Amino acid sequence: MNRVVKSTVAATAVLAMSFGAFAACSNSSSSDNGKGKVYFLNFKPENADQWQALAKAYTKETGVEVKVQNAASGSYETTLKSEIAKTDAPTLFQINGPVGYQSWKNYTADLSKSYIYEQLNDKDMALKDGDKVVGVPYVTETYGLIYNKDILAKYFALSDAAVKSVDEINSFDKLKAVADGIQAHKADLGVEGAFTSAGFDSSSDWRFKTHLANLPLYYEFKDGKVTEQPAKVEGKYLDNYKKIFDLYINDSTTPKTQLSAKTGDDANSEFALGKAVFYQNGTWAWSDLQKAGMKPESVGMLPIYIGANGEEKQGLATGSENYWCINAKASEKDQKATEDFLKWVTSSKQGIESLSKDMGFTVPFKNFADVKSENPLVQAAVEDSQSGKTPVSWNFTMMPSENWKNNLGQALLEYAQGTGDWANVKKAFVDGWAEEYANAAH
Repeated sequence: MNRVVKSTVAATAVLAMSFGAFAACSNSSSSDNGKGKVYFLNFKPENADQWQALAKAYTKETGVEVKVQNAASGSYETTLKSEIAKTDAPTLFQINGPVGYQSWKNYTADLSKSYIYEQLNDKDMALKDGDKVVGVPYVTETYGLIYNKDILAKYFALSDAAVKSVDEINSFDKLKAVADGIQAHKADLGVEGAFTSAGFDSSSDWRFKTHLANLPLYYEFKDGKVTEQPAKVEGKYLDNYKKIFDLYINDSTTPKTQLSAKTGDDANSEFALGKAVFYQNGTWAWSDLQKAGMKPESVGMLPIYIGANGEEKQGLATGSENYWCINAKASEKDQKATEDFLKWVTSSKQGIESLSKDMGFTVPFKNFADVKSENPLVQAAVEDSQSGKTPVSWNFTMMPSENWKNNLGQALLEYAQGTGDWANVKKAFVDGWAEEYANAAH
């Protein structure tokens, strides 16, 4: 989802900087303790307390100085640019993927021999530049169509139900048949629509201009074996994008003319209150759904189907926008100290518990194989990953700019409410990509 919205929704009041966890002698340096030091510029301020606790514990155990600074919501790039220019620069920082890497490629050390890279469950998830491993993901997330098991069971019991089990929903055609059936039986099922409102305010539009737009990119890049950000896209699967978007807005709780004012909270509420059966979102949505009264046994998650060939074998969309990078311009001692700190964070009992339970992350390292999540959407993601289906990769990290997303979102809204046509969506998608790519530094 929108990286800033998802990661910082509960942290807008966090101060721009919070320092903590120094060694006993706060002015020690790599030159006088011989061990090097660590300075982590943390992207997720909502996890500030947990990182401070880890830093303090590591310093107590090893004597190595660990400093943590937390960028305020929406200010990470600005803070990193300021801090990286200082003499005492971060030794550990974060980028969001291939586009973010372009800005920091001169600062990323090769992690191909690091412990955290070796511990990845899937080394293909690492961010690479040729043979160089420039970033290692430390949290993975999954999204798809969250569904209400209880209402679907009522639908399956109808005499004219298109399918009789959720396991039969494995293609766009099956999904559409079910959604159309739910829409036709709204009164019988006690719902207002098959899908929650496709709201287009900033708290919701990322679901369609970013996450849904990932599906046509995924299939186009898969066909072309694209692994790095391309200068242009063909829009080969935009007709499929149109099909799933049309389904969202036609079989909906909300008239198309009202979508511009609908929010993410509206969609969350509609789903939690049983007004809709399907809700496009991800594993991170469970806390809000739980707060709204939903029970774990009532929710599941399906892949987003768009009518592409072979999609019956398609899994959920799983990936990361959170890559650890070690500053290549830091001293060798500080780089080694930072690697050792990350090894401890991802292998010690305290580190594993903090990342998985206190921070609530799904962590892609082997040491976390036995960690069980209480989040039913994470459980669904784990089951999907073990099903033999092919997960949909997160290609939206290659989108050329936030401006590209915003222009696409505006074209989608105009199409939905009838003030624009699909040709404008194609133009924003294809022509907009080439323009934004050309405007960026490469």
